[in-house]
Amino acid sequence: MPLTELKVRSAKGKDKPYKLSDEKGLYLLITQHGSKCWRFKYRFMGKEKVLAIGVYPEISLSEARERHSEARKQLANEIDPGIVKQVSKRAEQAAAENSFEAVAREWFAKYSPGWVNSHSFKILSRLERDIFPWIGQNSIAEIAAPQLLGILRRIEARGTLDTVHRAHQDCGRIFRYAIAIGKCDRDPSADLRGAIPPARVRHRAAILEPKKLGELLRAIEGYEGFFVTKCALQLAPLLFVRPGELRKAEWSEINLDIAEWNIPSEKMKMRQAHLVPLSQQAIHILQELYPLTGKGKYIFPGSRTKNRPMSDNTINAALRRLGYGTTELTAHGFRASARTILDEVLGFRPDIIEHQLAHAVKDPLGRAYNRTSHLQIRREMMQKWADYLDEVTII
Repeated sequence: MPLTELKVRSAKGKDKPYKLSDEKGLYLLITQHGSKCWRFKYRFMGKEKVLAIGVYPEISLSEARERHSEARKQLANEIDPGIVKQVSKRAEQAAAENSFEAVAREWFAKYSPGWVNSHSFKILSRLERDIFPWIGQNSIAEIAAPQLLGILRRIEARGTLDTVHRAHQDCGRIFRYAIAIGKCDRDPSADLRGAIPPARVRHRAAILEPKKLGELLRAIEGYEGFFVTKCALQLAPLLFVRPGELRKAEWSEINLDIAEWNIPSEKMKMRQAHLVPLSQQAIHILQELYPLTGKGKYIFPGSRTKNRPMSDNTINAALRRLGYGTTELTAHGFRASARTILDEVLGFRPDIIEHQLAHAVKDPLGRAYNRTSHLQIRREMMQKWADYLDEVTII
């Protein structure tokens, strides 16, 4: 007797699994725990087989009968419905593995260990917010330039041109990775060059004139806030490292005897260890600060706890307190000041300066410089830079 919806719904689990037959090989298997699974028992090429159709109530009685009817039609055409299901499942799995999101996450997992956390977070956030919702499930091999452009136009409509270009670059890297691993043949992002308005280049505010630089240094000397913050302010122009590298500095990385600060690779943007020669002026500041924070981990601990470094806004906030607005100066601007003056005023080679800035620099043979490259001339440069800052301070 065929099943009814009421009979299916009211079926309960027993001590052992049991079946409720419908018709023509379709039945409902009820497990000991009460789960209800649709099955179709059939014969193909002389062998008895069972096809799993689905689970109730996700698959209702009427839906189970429709799938059962389709399977019987396949049998009538000498097609094994079990094989059809396996092929379909493999195709779905392959499609999922070849989707843009799957390939993008594989690319991210491969390369993100070499990035700083903040950079990784920004890339993944862009993809999850602006790209995956629109083409994440699409086969990466079938995505065309117009489709990608439509997504970028959606970002552009928010007025964030910089984000548009970064998303475009991210997608290009993902497509090129997909080509390398054989999941697509070409990069459609390359066809969009010129289709997106250029981003407005915004240089970080910096002071380049000696007179104004001297005024700044005198203002820092007179800073009346927290002493740890004052020391960070004094070291920022002397060392011109990235603000995050400065605030996370640890005493264990400093060797005052040989005047060196060794920054480990995991703290660097390029994931390469970096060496900062310390001038006499920098050593003097650190020696003054040591009695206050030297027993702790961080050179510049936060004001609330010594177990964490100062916040990422501390130096910028101190500059605002000194009267320097965001259009005049930022903590990152000390790097631009050093880059320009060391080249144009003090006459040091650009590649030496770039190396000290921890930018990606290669020698004439294309090899990346290591942390100790040109160490002697960099020591001289850092000392002359500190002496120059002293000179402009007293102008």
